[in-house]
Amino acid sequence: MTPEEYILLYEKFLSGGCTPDEEKRLMEYQDAFEMQQDVQNSKLTDSDRLLRRATYTRIDESVTPVKIRRIKPTWWWYAAAVLLLTLTLGKLLLKPEKPLQFTAIKKQNSSKPILPGKNTAILTLSNGTSIVLDDAKNGVLAKSGKTEIKKMKNGLIAYTGKDANAGAAALNTIATPRGGQYAVMLPDGTNVWLNSQSSLTYPVAFNGQERNVTLKGEAYFEVAKNKKHPFIVHTDNVKVKVLGTHFNVAAYTDDDEVKTTLLEGSVNLSKGTSSAMLVPGQQGIVTATGDNIITKTVNVNQAIAWKMGYFLFRENSIRDIMKQMARWYDVEVEYKGTPTSKTFGGTYAKDKDINELLNGLELTGLVHFKIDGRRIIVMK
Repeated sequence: MTPEEYILLYEKFLSGGCTPDEEKRLMEYQDAFEMQQDVQNSKLTDSDRLLRRATYTRIDESVTPVKIRRIKPTWWWYAAAVLLLTLTLGKLLLKPEKPLQFTAIKKQNSSKPILPGKNTAILTLSNGTSIVLDDAKNGVLAKSGKTEIKKMKNGLIAYTGKDANAGAAALNTIATPRGGQYAVMLPDGTNVWLNSQSSLTYPVAFNGQERNVTLKGEAYFEVAKNKKHPFIVHTDNVKVKVLGTHFNVAAYTDDDEVKTTLLEGSVNLSKGTSSAMLVPGQQGIVTATGDNIITKTVNVNQAIAWKMGYFLFRENSIRDIMKQMARWYDVEVEYKGTPTSKTFGGTYAKDKDINELLNGLELTGLVHFKIDGRRIIVMK
């Protein structure tokens, strides 16, 4: 892909017109794409130089170079670089009400930066013992009958062996705090990634006709196939039944909806007397108060962006954005006045400190922030 093609595709991405395949292609090419830092300042106006300085970090934060491909600079490459920088500045806002402004986040009593979350969780065994997983050493953490609970070199928690005597009462719970995420491989080989402020309760061994787990919060599942023993995820409002598939469930108690997004295979959703079957690319939505199940086709990349290390916003309200930030950065959010009803879109890497995202949102002119310790005050 040439730089010109990249920019055209990037502009299409910003407008929300990319297909899933085009978005995947764009993200894959990002790893080999490097903005040239030696653009001749003499060729740029003061305004362009300001744009370049302010947005280079924004581009760089979503790019993790693996193998850099050097491209010989030419006059059209310089122009393309400036265009991409300008586009990136505008990516957070669909329709700005005010001109873009360069502002600094106001801070009070905030001597320490608000850093992003990390891999951290607590594993609670069936006997009540709790293990802080990020502090635990690799190797066997505990045993339950013939089943060993291990922390692997990559940090993944895995269950090995099979305990035929482990009954339904032998349950483990893995829970992530605010500012935490973690992955676990269940006894049947199913892989689960837990988002912040989430928990998963499951048996040490799946011995019944069904493989039942209970989720609070959000998790991405890659279920080991077993036609004879369906895998069932229970939330407060929805039951998700599968045989072997890849899907994401967002079931936070402070959200009004439970959203199940299917990437591969098939999923059966049920609540009360209602049920629905999802096909790949669909999302099933159930409200906390109703039994109706709404299905729609969605961009699945948005549902699993958190697992891939990104915030991916598409027509999200500021309240929804701040709710996600509060969970990941472990902060409190306060609103001063009624927040804007405008929606926002954009992509941000989750491994940056909170100012990266707040500064970008402020560039829209629709919202401003003040940081007081670990409290984010949202203002118009």
